[in-house]
Amino acid sequence: LGGIVHAMAGGTNRHNTVATNAVGFLLQRLRGKPCRPFNSDTKVRIEYPDHTRFYYPDAMVVCEPNPPDEHFQDRPVVIIEVLSETTRRIDLGEKRDAYLTISSLKVLLLVEPEKTQVTLHRRKSEGGFRIEIITGPDAIIPLPEIDTSLPLSELLENASQPSHRSERMRQ
Repeated sequence: LGGIVHAMAGGTNRHNTVATNAVGFLLQRLRGKPCRPFNSDTKVRIEYPDHTRFYYPDAMVVCEPNPPDEHFQDRPVVIIEVLSETTRRIDLGEKRDAYLTISSLKVLLLVEPEKTQVTLHRRKSEGGFRIEIITGPDAIIPLPEIDTSLPLSELLENASQPSHRSERMRQ
């Protein structure tokens, strides 16, 4: 951030399950189309007048990608962040604020796996963003900006199943 490197630990299995579901689902839906998903190994660059920041979203969709040999993207259309107790403060604060400055961004999805809820920040045609809350296992997240929709149940699939280890420990 602005030339300062911050160490980050990996996410929980739940966090990674949801992020992987998002990328996998989007990869299927966007195949053969001009937009494509990227996982959390690809950072997004945000240029401010006085410094540059890089963040690693859990998933993003880019329709005008940077060259293949670069390590970042500049023009995401959709960004997905999976919230957890350890990431909530940063994701809902500085990262959200930074993402909303990206001129190409159309939708920011903030996923709450434990609540079966997604908060969307969708760009309005007249400027700014409107907030939409999508909740419930049967909910569908419309993403006309990339010509698809995302079932919340598929996004959260396997994210809350107990592990075999915890079942064995209870026996």
